[in-house]
Amino acid sequence: MTRTLLDIAGVVRRAPSFHDSILLIIDHQLEYRIGGLVLAGIEDAIRENQRLLKMARVAAAPVIHIVTHGRPGSPIFARSSPLSAIIPELAPLAGECVIEKDFPSSFAGTTLAEAIAQTGRRSLIVTGFMTHMCVSTTVRAALDHGFACTVVAAATATRDLPDPLGGATIPAATVQHTALAELADRFALVVANSESLAPFAQ
Repeated sequence: MTRTLLDIAGVVRRAPSFHDSILLIIDHQLEYRIGGLVLAGIEDAIRENQRLLKMARVAAAPVIHIVTHGRPGSPIFARSSPLSAIIPELAPLAGECVIEKDFPSSFAGTTLAEAIAQTGRRSLIVTGFMTHMCVSTTVRAALDHGFACTVVAAATATRDLPDPLGGATIPAATVQHTALAELADRFALVVANSESLAPFAQ
């Protein structure tokens, strides 16, 4: 039987409650919907993020929005580009924290760790884009900061990638499943969708 490192260590993982967790949404920007990096399954993932936002807001859980901005003249995520805007359906409400970042990790060079500390909570429900890049990097960094992460698979998405060894293109579905499996091995509890959290949200 194949087991994760967490299973081998005997770690018991339980789905978190929104009453003691933070919803962290990463790079939910138009670049991934209609720009130069359209992701596989992006519309389904947007709808799943909408459901999670509603759950978090009903529970009065803190919501932190992370957005990335490229350097001036960047072909993607340029600050001046309308494609760097947050997807309208996922826009922050007044009072919700928005943090800008320049690197894949949402912790690198930002105030995210301080913003989380101010809530008094140490459990993060993580969603957003791209699964293999900024979601993965942020979740890995969260472990270094002592935070527990749950990744909602249906609220993440990624894209096809070229094989660095010259083989066939790696399909987005394979990249997605591999990225989630890597996180589940050591760094996070991975759940299928918002329904996986619903029994624990009240």
